[in-house]
Amino acid sequence: MSLPTTRVLTVLELLQAHGRMSGPELARRVGVDGRTLRRYVASLEEIGIPVTAERGRHGGYALVPGFKLPPMAFTNDEALALALGLLAARSLGLSGVIPAVASAHAKLERVMPEALKQRVRAIDDTVALDLAKADARDAGADNAALVILSQAAQARQRVHLIYRTERGSSERDVDPWGLAWRGGRWYAVGYCHLRRGLRSFRLDRIEQVHAMPASFGRPEGFDVLAHLVSSMAMRSRTHAIEVLLHADITTAQREIFETIGVLEPAGDSTLLRAQADDLAWFARELSRLPFEFDIRQPDALRAALLAQVEHLQRRHGGKG
Repeated sequence: MSLPTTRVLTVLELLQAHGRMSGPELARRVGVDGRTLRRYVASLEEIGIPVTAERGRHGGYALVPGFKLPPMAFTNDEALALALGLLAARSLGLSGVIPAVASAHAKLERVMPEALKQRVRAIDDTVALDLAKADARDAGADNAALVILSQAAQARQRVHLIYRTERGSSERDVDPWGLAWRGGRWYAVGYCHLRRGLRSFRLDRIEQVHAMPASFGRPEGFDVLAHLVSSMAMRSRTHAIEVLLHADITTAQREIFETIGVLEPAGDSTLLRAQADDLAWFARELSRLPFEFDIRQPDALRAALLAQVEHLQRRHGGKG
């Protein structure tokens, strides 16, 4: 049976990138056991790739000193595209592509100059992709803004923005905590010193951005996508809404799409907090739920729900 070519090449690229690796670590990175790894190494030797093996507790594998594959060169935009592509492939969670991702990432690490390598690492460290919410719209974001913000987020370096809103352009200093792709758009999330709070910024509205000689701290484990989803759901609207759902939070999460509002456990029930401009739309969303609920506020939502019930009864010939 032939050896999986992708995994064999992954071994080669990892050795090229790291110089020397222990057998257990190399096997873990490739996703195979020690015996299979030895077969892969033998396969490399058969095609003329010189690999040295050191036995014993502290042994490992390495390419013969001086051996190099022909180099590749990438432009800044090509490197950015590859970095985002690898991140997207890993985000899909397909186990079969993991060795290929590791191999491609090792190639990037090996052939790029240090400055470009840092840009790729910044993308990997600070960017989150919500591929389930992607669509085909043209986000119009500037590659330069994405690179500058990802590097600043990785280095925890403040930036100065000129940002366009519906009321015109404004200047502000921002501590970028991370970046995310969601719903066909790029966003930067960070602490805005102008508004004195955590804010989200669409990259296609950033007119200028540059790093400043100031650093910042951010909470460990900050989830940029979770914050983005929550902030979109609770963005200030005409009506503040509270609904008690007679279902546990797992059931509620299964029936309600995440951007409608924020769900909080409330004993055996779940509290839904939301903001909405269109109460008729919100009532339609509530009417399709398979469990009971109580509207706490506003009273106008009760009226909108009653109107929705009457509409459904008329459509079905008055049968309730």
